[in-house]
Amino acid sequence: MQTFRYQALPTRVLFGTGTLSALAGECAALGVKRAMVLTTPQQADLAERASRLLGSIDAGHFTDAAMHTPVEVTERAMEHLTRIRADGIVSLGGGSTIGLGKAIALRTDLPQIVVPTTYAGSEMTPIIGQTEQGRKTTQRSPHVQPESVIYDVSLTLTLPSGASVRSGLNAIAHAAEALYADNGNPITSLMAEEGIRAITEALPVILSDAGDIAARGKALYGAWLCGSCLGQVDMGLHHKLCHVLGGSFDLPHAETHSVILPHAIAYNRVAKPAMARLARALATDEAPWTALHLLARGLNAPLALRDLGLPESAIPEAVEIACANTYPNPRPLDRAPLELLLRAAWAGDPPSEY
Repeated sequence: MQTFRYQALPTRVLFGTGTLSALAGECAALGVKRAMVLTTPQQADLAERASRLLGSIDAGHFTDAAMHTPVEVTERAMEHLTRIRADGIVSLGGGSTIGLGKAIALRTDLPQIVVPTTYAGSEMTPIIGQTEQGRKTTQRSPHVQPESVIYDVSLTLTLPSGASVRSGLNAIAHAAEALYADNGNPITSLMAEEGIRAITEALPVILSDAGDIAARGKALYGAWLCGSCLGQVDMGLHHKLCHVLGGSFDLPHAETHSVILPHAIAYNRVAKPAMARLARALATDEAPWTALHLLARGLNAPLALRDLGLPESAIPEAVEIACANTYPNPRPLDRAPLELLLRAAWAGDPPSEY
């Protein structure tokens, strides 16, 4: 029998359609009397909608959340927070906005209510990644675990099909790496399999009909489970490479995940029980890394780092950064096969047994 440790995380979850209407009630339950609403510039209209729901407890908005949580953006948000005397944070959006909310909570310990509009999953984790001077670092802290998450399926209906695909593949990556995490457990593995299954079933439907509410609900449910996996256990090579490519070379977050995932799984093929569970979740007889590549290709997801703006000349530097501060991984990081991996990912080639 496996010996393991499982720590349930304290986030309260409200899941459904039209659940954004509960926003003011969630703030009241946390004692928030002056809420600062966070979004990206593209979602400023959603901030206005939240403002109407919050009524008198709306203290103001900050709509400049940015990818990879740059420290300089957080500092500007902190100045705004102080100026409006907010005592709580409402984060509306995807990983960029959720990351900013966490960065503020890390510095202030203020309560957070998160309303995800993508499938990133970071709302279910005590993990924060921040970028400063070209380096992205991550840490775990109970101070950044959101107190309340409102999943409103209707808010994902406006997420374009392409962005939905990239975000969903990002979520799958959390669960895939949870299956071989060195501190994994049976509960997380169950969530990982179910999350991967739900998202892989939902994404082709969303690609053909972005307004399919049942598929949207299934994808958001899967993202919740995959994000919960990310919050429970350590991530490995895949997330390390994505953090390097995003933080040091400013590659887009979700797109980088969709490119790297099949290659990182191929590198970690030595984790055979995890590979068997991943294949089962993907409902495939293929090697799971091949199945993931075919899934991404069939969904018209990005397949090549060169298409995301990475110069080929940057590959050796990326390898060095990845090997300098490694994440726990079932196979040690070796520079030669890692460079082969990144060159294949750069060119958009199918993954091989590096």
